[in-house]
Amino acid sequence: MPEPTPTAPKKTNRIGLEPQPYRGGKTTLCAGCGHNAISERIIDAFYEMGVDPAQVVKLSGIGCSSKSPAYFLGAAHGFNAVHGRMPSVATGAVLANRRLIAIGVSGDGDTGAIGIGQFVHAMRRNIPMIYIIEDNGCYGLTKGQFSPTADLGSTLKTGVINDLPPLDTCALAIELGASFVARSFSGDKKQLLSILKASLSHRGMCMIDIISPCVTFNDHEGSTKSYAYAKDHDEPLGELNFVPFFEDISVEYDPGTTREVTMHDGSKLLLKKVAEDYDPTDKLAAISLIHETVRRGEFPTGILYIEPDKDDFVTLLDLTAEPLNTLPLDRIRPSREALDEIMESLR
Repeated sequence: MPEPTPTAPKKTNRIGLEPQPYRGGKTTLCAGCGHNAISERIIDAFYEMGVDPAQVVKLSGIGCSSKSPAYFLGAAHGFNAVHGRMPSVATGAVLANRRLIAIGVSGDGDTGAIGIGQFVHAMRRNIPMIYIIEDNGCYGLTKGQFSPTADLGSTLKTGVINDLPPLDTCALAIELGASFVARSFSGDKKQLLSILKASLSHRGMCMIDIISPCVTFNDHEGSTKSYAYAKDHDEPLGELNFVPFFEDISVEYDPGTTREVTMHDGSKLLLKKVAEDYDPTDKLAAISLIHETVRRGEFPTGILYIEPDKDDFVTLLDLTAEPLNTLPLDRIRPSREALDEIMESLR
């Protein structure tokens, strides 16, 4: 009888899990969309760091970016909030159960427009979560209107020119109180993976702005966040936008250097990677770096600011380590004596 063919050992991480629980459903985003590359790096980071997906809550708002949680960590808890309200849902989740690892995915419109108030307070409270902005400078889900991060002078396919300066979410996050702020490009696999791994080791708000070009709508001369807009075909039944297959754009370059990335439509994106001797704990230096590079038309990438010893919101509130829904009534309900004492003090 022939010897049985030996079975190759299954690949597992440090907690004994195979890659499958870290993957999600098949993407329904446009081929070549940078958001898909971000989902892949999230899968890699959580797998390689040995994070149990059952301890993760993934949250989102509304938009193309907010579909992304369906494509990673299929074994994790998920909640799709309403437009711009992801931060408040995330806040409630981590307050109710401080053992959860929260990762929220938002877009530049979801965060910078209707959700800007929620963004502000999530940053100033230093909520312990990973807050990813998949930044393409447009509302891709609703036909490509300008978002608050759209570049000055950008042009819609209708010919409308953006005459408003963009919000810089990294500068805002640093000023407002986030204790971990980074920026990357969806095509820089090595850098993005390193940033995500670092964020999993940080306790506090980890705000990561990821430039993620839209292959469909953000196509204009001189754009800094575009791929190509596919050719329009006029049909009797209405306008159909044909989206061909686009290859993912991948880049890799050394710290301290600037890389010019050519998009599919020929526009240029200038990425400036922070130098190895850059001190991300210097708040003023971080803000200066952002302003200086933006003035040159560049986007600084890497970990821009980190305050490792800052208390997060849950710590400040001195909440119990146990999930709140597991506490017995005698620990969450004031006793009769305590209520009587309160009432007496109000007489």
